[in-house]
Amino acid sequence: MHNFLEEKGLLGKKLPLGFCFSFPMIQTGINEGILVTWTKSFKCKNVVGKEVVQMLNHAFSKKKGVDVDVVAVINDATGTMMMGSYLDKRSAVGMILGTGCNAAYFERVDKIEKWEGKHPGIDEVIIDIEWGAFGDNGVLDFMKTDIDKQVDLASLLVHSFTFEKLFAGKYIGEIVKRVLSRLIDENVLSRCDVESWNFTAADVSNTMEESNFKKILENLKSKGFLQATLEDAEIVHYVCTVISIRGSLLVSILLANLLRRMDKEDVTIAIDGSLFKHHPKYDKYMEKFIATLAPGKKVSNDSRRGWKW
Repeated sequence: MHNFLEEKGLLGKKLPLGFCFSFPMIQTGINEGILVTWTKSFKCKNVVGKEVVQMLNHAFSKKKGVDVDVVAVINDATGTMMMGSYLDKRSAVGMILGTGCNAAYFERVDKIEKWEGKHPGIDEVIIDIEWGAFGDNGVLDFMKTDIDKQVDLASLLVHSFTFEKLFAGKYIGEIVKRVLSRLIDENVLSRCDVESWNFTAADVSNTMEESNFKKILENLKSKGFLQATLEDAEIVHYVCTVISIRGSLLVSILLANLLRRMDKEDVTIAIDGSLFKHHPKYDKYMEKFIATLAPGKKVSNDSRRGWKW
């Protein structure tokens, strides 16, 4: 922040700041949020249970010339939904599909059973679902494969954020890598030390973007898969396709459920996140799945200002 203000010639000038903090919070005020738990690859000490805006303000106070006032704190899913509503009044759902996955949506106040006290004089409020943790209570165990269980055990936060570990950007490359390792063990793929690979979500997206298996073969060899053949390249493409389809289906199931629950005639879904933006097929898969799972619902999917709908 100090570097930014210095670069822009704004040191010493009082400025308002909107703080996007992409983790589960107990929202005690528009500019107050208590961290419930870290997610993804974050596990910093002495922050869980603390009010994060206060901590940020304390950090600002240590830097001379940083006179910044945090006027609001939200997470990325809520921020996406708000930006979506600003651009398109039909927006009623915001979703992040990147390193992790989460969504927020408009809910009728009279349908919120946990509401305490008197209802405000409004019809709807924003609900931050935190659905990346869907399944932490075991309800998704029936569908988890051995590979999914291995990915979970190797993660930083074991037995948590079950849903997003099945497909999100932090994990999809690891899922593919472990599947390929098993196929090598079963002599389906040529021999290769897959464990030495760094297979990422970007690699999955790049593989899915290619219809030319020769190009995929070149990419595999650049990773050290020197014995790879065109047949291997085709198998890797197939594995990436299957895992991508599974992920888009899981996300679509939850989105379709929201659409049915809200029961609005015409809805725009605001979506942001690196996996959705850069994966060449995710939006197409989701359009087909949502049309099947929520028949009769009119859902917009447009691209503006780097956002996808």
